[in-house]
Amino acid sequence: MISREIKIINKHGMHTRPATAFVTAASKFKSEIYLEYNGVRVNAKSILGLLVLAVEPGSALLLSADGSDETEAIEALDSLAQNRFNME
Repeated sequence: MISREIKIINKHGMHTRPATAFVTAASKFKSEIYLEYNGVRVNAKSILGLLVLAVEPGSALLLSADGSDETEAIEALDSLAQNRFNME
């Protein structure tokens, strides 16, 4: 298992559209992927899980992946967040 802190830098946080983009990207990987925010850990392949986190702009989250493609998953999802979910 590997983990990395990622920052949500888009101006509206992780609302429905960025959460959908994140889940879509995470679902392409075989690894189990989790996001943790304010002590709550959710499956990063679950749209409901991500929306429950209510992540605000500028927040730091812990992204974790465990599986055969964990490194690729972490890199791709971190890049997606850094690129503001390709929405701005």
